[in-house]
Amino acid sequence: MKILVCIPARGGSKRIPRKNVRLMDGRPLILYSVDNACTLAEKYDVDVVVSTDDEELSSIVESTGVDVVMRDPSLATDGVTLDPVIHDAVCKMEERKGVHYDTVITMQATSPTLKAKTVLAAIDYFEKNNFDTVISVVNKPHLSWTEKDGQIVKNYEKRLNSQFLPKNYLETGGFLITKRECVSKNNRIGENVSVFETSPEEAVDIDTYEDWITAEAILGRKKILFRTVGKRKLGMGHIYRCLSLAYKLIGHELLFVTDAESEMGIERLKSSFFPFEVISNKIEYEQVLATYKPDIVINDILDTEEDLIRLERKYTDRIVNFEDTGSGARLADAVINALYENHTDRPGNVYEGSDYYFIRDEFLEEKPKKFSEECKNIMIIFGGSDPADLTGRLYSIAEKLHDEMPETAFHFITGFGYAHKDQVVDIPEKKIFVHNDVKRVSAYMKNADLAITSQGRTIYELASMGVPAIVLAQNEREAQHVFAGIQNGFINLGLGSRTDDTTVIQTIRWLVNTPNVRREMRSAELTKKFENGQKRVIDLILEDPEEAMGVRK
Repeated sequence: MKILVCIPARGGSKRIPRKNVRLMDGRPLILYSVDNACTLAEKYDVDVVVSTDDEELSSIVESTGVDVVMRDPSLATDGVTLDPVIHDAVCKMEERKGVHYDTVITMQATSPTLKAKTVLAAIDYFEKNNFDTVISVVNKPHLSWTEKDGQIVKNYEKRLNSQFLPKNYLETGGFLITKRECVSKNNRIGENVSVFETSPEEAVDIDTYEDWITAEAILGRKKILFRTVGKRKLGMGHIYRCLSLAYKLIGHELLFVTDAESEMGIERLKSSFFPFEVISNKIEYEQVLATYKPDIVINDILDTEEDLIRLERKYTDRIVNFEDTGSGARLADAVINALYENHTDRPGNVYEGSDYYFIRDEFLEEKPKKFSEECKNIMIIFGGSDPADLTGRLYSIAEKLHDEMPETAFHFITGFGYAHKDQVVDIPEKKIFVHNDVKRVSAYMKNADLAITSQGRTIYELASMGVPAIVLAQNEREAQHVFAGIQNGFINLGLGSRTDDTTVIQTIRWLVNTPNVRREMRSAELTKKFENGQKRVIDLILEDPEEAMGVRK
């Protein structure tokens, strides 16, 4: 089968002037279709020609070695359809090459997001089924209306949700495959016609500036792999941070990878509806890397080893790690350690401290409440799994404190992975309330006058809401996080396992009864600005460290 691919591309364009030669994501728009067309030659006997009236466009195309047919000005006006343009190009190429083509494919210059593999699949479909013509389409079922005899009438029989409506195929302009005998001055479509459905992202046809912006966003998409864990011993913070990042990177192609032991993490990923893979060893991980071929790998698994980073480096150009003080950290492109500060020996690839905390959107949307002299609501929150069961200890303490603080309510926020939910329950008569796996923690923080928490990411969230807090670290590593100090509005009691209940009770009493101290703690917290942390982290992930380092200089 001898194929001619025709790419019609005028120099004039009213909506987007000179669009076919303008740079789309760094390259002239015309070259996307030219590259796709040339790729077809890897499987088929293909000639490629661009039909144009423009010398600049002709020069760009000829530099690639592709044929150009200069069309007559009469075929370059706004009112001329593609049929005579394609017919003209086919006739001239048959004369130039001394051949007769079996198949003619029209590929628009305005479809930069179309992939060559999609066109190859469509040619295979066309050939195997002996169609006269196959047209690229996108399925967009909608409730639609039209005008008939001066009246607005519906195009549907029954109002249904879009997923239950009949197929509604719209031509994308990406390609039209047809037999040579169907090509004439007035037609390119034969009797036996079928359509080939493309994905919406491949169906962009650049006609307006909005289309241009959409296409550049699609072409700029990166494949991002999150390597993360979520289990009782380590907690769920790594999973939650990666999910928060994923929501901000939603325009990119995302894949989560976790290990088989991360049962809690797997359950949370299932409910998120993001694609994910479960691995049991490095061999399986390498298979995922080799198949997915990520542009960026994000490791949120605590300390990494050098052999892991070297493995990932075989399949990606950029590696970004979180909370990594392991030997592999020096091999990453960026290490974001928001929970650590003042490490004077940090290498140049480490970005540390509260300026690089990636706060969740909900804490940017909620506003701190006004300060209350009375401490009416105390919030207890120890993360997604609370491996040291500090929640259980504070539950017992809350029961003891009720008699001397009858007007103070204790609100316990327990996470998805907390193992003792059946033992920590509401006691309304003692103003003890338990809230399991809440979807919007900021709403509870907004009402809190005092909090008791661990020394992880929650301290930043409490600071953003101006909630004075008592801190008990879950483990030795968490105790190294220096943000939770009095200078930032926290009373840090150190490692929870080494702090007796008497000390905790006395500290609660003191803060409840000294509003001036709580006010000063709140003021210290609210001096911290976390709004720019999100942008800094996203810039580092997407390879824009100069933007992210604005506050570090």
